[in-house]
Amino acid sequence: MNPLRLLRNFLDKLHPHFEEGGKLAKLYPLYEAIDTFLFSPGFVTKGITHVRDNADQKRIMITVGVALGPCVAMGLYNIGLQANFAMSEMGIAAEPGWRGWVMNFLGIDYDHSSLLSNVFHGLLYFAPVFLVCNAVGGFWEVVFATIRKHEINEGFLVTGLLIPCILPPTIPLWQVAVGTSFGVVIGKEIFGGTGKNFLNPALTARAFIFFAYPVQMSGDAIWTAVDGFSGATPLGIVAADGMEALTADISWTTAFVGHVQGSMGETSVIACLIGATFLLYTGIGSWRIMSAVLIGALVTATSLFLIGSDTNPMFQMNPAWHLVLGGFAFGLIFMATDPVSAAMTQTGQWIYGILIGFMVILIRVINPAYPEGMMLAILFGNVCAPAIDAMVVKAHIKRRARRHG
Repeated sequence: MNPLRLLRNFLDKLHPHFEEGGKLAKLYPLYEAIDTFLFSPGFVTKGITHVRDNADQKRIMITVGVALGPCVAMGLYNIGLQANFAMSEMGIAAEPGWRGWVMNFLGIDYDHSSLLSNVFHGLLYFAPVFLVCNAVGGFWEVVFATIRKHEINEGFLVTGLLIPCILPPTIPLWQVAVGTSFGVVIGKEIFGGTGKNFLNPALTARAFIFFAYPVQMSGDAIWTAVDGFSGATPLGIVAADGMEALTADISWTTAFVGHVQGSMGETSVIACLIGATFLLYTGIGSWRIMSAVLIGALVTATSLFLIGSDTNPMFQMNPAWHLVLGGFAFGLIFMATDPVSAAMTQTGQWIYGILIGFMVILIRVINPAYPEGMMLAILFGNVCAPAIDAMVVKAHIKRRARRHG
């Protein structure tokens, strides 16, 4: 018999135990999540009063997950590349701990010129963080779905993929668990769950980890998965030593491709652009927000670059460099466009995006102690989004009243 048919029959036999009145009725959200993850729902909405669309929440989450694929793939390669290169520079023959045992068991060396070695070495750092994020996020989704007696939403699957992309490879797993819990519970669930949160849960998690455990989220020694190796991010290099130090170390093309120090999945602009193309083609990503963030950043970066400064080296960075460093591209495409926490009106999306673009450059340049800026800029935009939409709607109402008054 078809294995899928056997699985379908098995789930159908279990179903009565999870229905109301069954022994496991309280765990129905967990059963429903597994059932609908494996198979299409057996019940569909009926009646003329409902708006129906092929792009349901599950399909949207899958689309975003696919769009993140190039960033994850490039991230795996870059993590391994940076680690293998650092080991070569430091004369380290093998990595200690369980990762070294796995590499040795499979006969994979630490050659930074080997695609397989780089990707697999990077996977050994990315995979544990990914698993912890999804296990912890899934746990809290089940808990709140059970308490509220509603279906488990698939939103945490994307959050569980976004969080590893915006963390350094050396982050302790227990901090990942604590940060994910904060992002899911405080950033989303207490406001009602998926679709009701006003902050991006993944960025909320990163902000918590950054401010609660700054040693593991900042500095030069956390971006390469090799103990004792110090390598600053490009933005950190500029903030400390200026553009000359950066251009002597890496080229703009290297930064564009993503072969630089940084978080696990956000260093490659070209990978982000591939994801953006897919999101725009499928209609999931907002071209207005992406364009507005880009315009706001370019105008602000150009203005500050022209003003210049004799004391702050961040003023030396031209707009083209701002676009390829840090998490700018990743945040612009995958974070700022979050349909729940972003502005929803068309005019509001332009204002919201320009505000984020302005804020990220302002934070980077004016406050060189925190050279990244994208995380705080987007969270600031999230907080302002409801007010922006309210002002836009109010302005529309007044305009219509004058027109028909």
